[in-house]
Amino acid sequence: MTLATAVIIASLAVVAALLFLRHEVQRAREAAQRDLAETAQGIRGELGQAQRALAEVRALELGRVRQWEMAAESLRRLEAVIAGSASRGAAGENLLARSLCQLPPDLLETNLTVGNKVVEFALRLPGGRYLPIDSKWTGASALTDLAEASPAERRRLGEQITRELRARVREVGKYLDPERTIGLGLLAVPDALYGASPEAHGEGHREGVLVVPYSLTLPFVLAVYRLALRFGCAVDTDQLESRLRALDEGLERSAGEVESRLSRSLVLLENARDALRAELSGARRTVGRLLETADSVAPSATVASRD
Repeated sequence: MTLATAVIIASLAVVAALLFLRHEVQRAREAAQRDLAETAQGIRGELGQAQRALAEVRALELGRVRQWEMAAESLRRLEAVIAGSASRGAAGENLLARSLCQLPPDLLETNLTVGNKVVEFALRLPGGRYLPIDSKWTGASALTDLAEASPAERRRLGEQITRELRARVREVGKYLDPERTIGLGLLAVPDALYGASPEAHGEGHREGVLVVPYSLTLPFVLAVYRLALRFGCAVDTDQLESRLRALDEGLERSAGEVESRLSRSLVLLENARDALRAELSGARRTVGRLLETADSVAPSATVASRD
């Protein structure tokens, strides 16, 4: 084999190898393209699902935002109806009346005149006295601003709410009549106001006024009535006067007995004591003389026996 033939054969082998390698590379590229196409198709599908899920989430979020906006608008309308400056007092009285309507009608008095004041509600207690109950809706604007205020602003708003509540406590304190009430009154306020001004509760207690939230007004009223029923009593002044007069007469008779019979008995006892003391003294003197006689007789008897 000549050199030229060997070169030709080697060249053909190289060409064949290159063609085979090209074919394999082409097959690998086609397989990679198919894999990439399938992967891209899967990714596009997953991206589509993610986009659909994101759209659903966005729709739900928009729905939730709309619901919050509707709820906020409803609360604003409720605030305008209940806590508005023109209808605040009436709304508070309506809430209180709804709570107290569960009491028996014979226990609840409305528009009770105490002195020159008229209290909206009063609990009729045993003995004919009353527990004044009033509703004061105050500090609504300050309570609204309190949630988002800074610490310094919260302190200022808290002091403002406390001042307003103290003023309402003093108003309810004017309903306390010692002849018609038990010296205690109830001031019903919104629950948020009750929790925002604890400092005013102690002052109300000193004034004879219990500050209670709307949600606990009925339990407080029932507790007071239970205590009045358990420990209170109706006082009949005529019967009390007759009993006191009978007691005075009994004490006077006892004093007479002490001055008459007991005094005489004491005098007799003193006389008997003096007599007994005199008899005992005489008996002791007699015993003493006998002892002296016995002592003098004993030596004489001894001498005689020796003789």
